[in-house]
Amino acid sequence: MKNEKVRLNKYIASTGFCSRRKADEYITEGKVKVNGEVIKELGFLINPKSKVMINDSVIEPQKLTYIRYYKPAGYITTMEDENGRKTIYDILPEEVQNLKPVGRLDKDSTGLLILTNDGDFIQSLSHPSVKVPKVYRVCAQGKLNLNELELMQKGIEIEKGQIAYAYAQIIEFEGKNTVLNITLYQGLNRQIRKMLDILGHSVISLKRISMGPVDLSGLKKGQFKYLKPKQVEQIKTYLKKLSM
Repeated sequence: MKNEKVRLNKYIASTGFCSRRKADEYITEGKVKVNGEVIKELGFLINPKSKVMINDSVIEPQKLTYIRYYKPAGYITTMEDENGRKTIYDILPEEVQNLKPVGRLDKDSTGLLILTNDGDFIQSLSHPSVKVPKVYRVCAQGKLNLNELELMQKGIEIEKGQIAYAYAQIIEFEGKNTVLNITLYQGLNRQIRKMLDILGHSVISLKRISMGPVDLSGLKKGQFKYLKPKQVEQIKTYLKKLSM
């Protein structure tokens, strides 16, 4: 932050502590103090010397970091697990242990994860209204046909009252199995696996290969690469266009 004043909620989000929406909640709930005084005004302006606290912890600016990571199978996408399962943070280097994932991949799935400490970026990339396309390479048991692909596109009820949609394209047949590219605009739990199970085709492997303009190029399983400032700006421009 430079010498000019900035809105309190924007400042909190810029530190990477949380998204601006979450910052709004903290402010309206009276959990934010500026120079020792509780502030409930979203548009409250602060200067560079202001001391901001949330739940009595000082919030300070940090360098915003963005990485793309090739998640291997066998790890869940969370910082901690009460059941003792292995998480991606058991194998991520210490230098990126503070970053949070944009969305999740289940334990048995592999592929692209984007991690960052930019709360607004996470909110923008994962918000349901933006509908960022996520592409998965899937190998499923049995041979799917065009009718089943149409059913996936029209929608399948995977839970009571919960309709899942997917655009699927057959890449090739491997023996008795089918390799597909499946594109999602939703983020329902285990959506692809549930849809294919209902159609009678168990998932053999599932890998996310892209999220919007970001893909796995140049990465091996377990590797990560930092996104360059130019790449981050390109993603933000892409998201703005989607939300228009």
